[in-house]
Amino acid sequence: MENPFRDLDWNSIKDWFSEQGVWFLVTIAIAAIFYLALRRWTRRVVASIVRNAKLAPTEDEVLQLANTVSRVITWLGTGVILVATVFAVLPRFGVDITFAGEAIGNWLGTHGVRIAIIVAITIVAHQITKRLIHRLVEGSVIKDRKRRAKEELQKRVDTLSHFLDQTVAVILWLAALFMIISELGLNIGPLLAGAGIAGIAIGFGAQNLIRDYISGMFIIVENQYGKGDVVKVADIAGLVQEVTLRRTILRDLDGIMHVIPNGEIKVASNYTRDYSRVNLNISVGYGEDLDRAIQVINRIGLEMAEEQEWKRKIITPPQVLRVDNLGDSGIDIKILGDTKPLEQWGIMGELRLRLKRAFDEEGIEIPWPHTKVYFGNALPRGEGQAEVRPSIPTSPPSDEPRIPDNETVDAE
Repeated sequence: MENPFRDLDWNSIKDWFSEQGVWFLVTIAIAAIFYLALRRWTRRVVASIVRNAKLAPTEDEVLQLANTVSRVITWLGTGVILVATVFAVLPRFGVDITFAGEAIGNWLGTHGVRIAIIVAITIVAHQITKRLIHRLVEGSVIKDRKRRAKEELQKRVDTLSHFLDQTVAVILWLAALFMIISELGLNIGPLLAGAGIAGIAIGFGAQNLIRDYISGMFIIVENQYGKGDVVKVADIAGLVQEVTLRRTILRDLDGIMHVIPNGEIKVASNYTRDYSRVNLNISVGYGEDLDRAIQVINRIGLEMAEEQEWKRKIITPPQVLRVDNLGDSGIDIKILGDTKPLEQWGIMGELRLRLKRAFDEEGIEIPWPHTKVYFGNALPRGEGQAEVRPSIPTSPPSDEPRIPDNETVDAE
């Protein structure tokens, strides 16, 4: 087998390595040291600057901002190190880079500086708008701090801040991208025209998705409902399990989970905002003394509101509001009372139970519908009752003979 290294000039290789190879290795080693130092110290230095300049209110935000800025610096620094290494290594292999170096230096001195300024301004503008958006959103929902849980408020702030921050970031970086493309000498006119047409097409195709996000933003900003509320939206009632910018998730009493796009929500009915209400009708018989029945109902409501178990759940004791209806079987009495959110159903169940027991003890009748069916024209005569005859004829008098109910006439 022929030796492939037979024709190599080992003396030339030794001469090159003794003259240029050492500098090549030194260049690679210096580049590696700079890269490792850039990766190791950039984040710490940036975090220290951000912390000392008080650019972020909390330590978590300081670290987040330091990570973002250090990541950008690391990318740019790595690119500079690679370019410098290439220009330092190529002459060791006999490549003349004088003309290329001058051209690149001139380009970097003009367009490169402008691109760096554009990137730096974009980063700074993004960070400023990010913190401004967070503070504005937090200020818009802070008024509900006394009524809503701190975790829910923070979730609303984070959701809105993230959405608005991403929107602003896309706008800023798209503007920066077009400016950089212009600095590279490319014609951005056709690109802008194509982007406009694509934007229109995407807008028509994703209009429902855009509508969902816009509706969700207003739901969260206006705090129409939140996690843990019982609401009715899109003709579906249930417990809110999650609210995002795109959809609302409800769980109804049967345990069924409903996912509703926010764009489909026209009217939102919140059953548990700030307080809930006992709204109950109790029926008593026509023969009962209404004043006595109302007195019993009010007494039961007050007794229930004074008990330790129910006192913390009841805001105002359930009391009679009015005689609500004269029904077919009884008289409806309306009862109202305010409760803590989500407690009205348990209180109404307990109130029904206590009213049934109290009515039984007081001998107050809770009526139910009665239906009596009679066959024939004559009403039955009960024991000790006179026969009831209709006083008003049911049909005009006629000279034709009356057909008894138990007889039939054969057709001719």
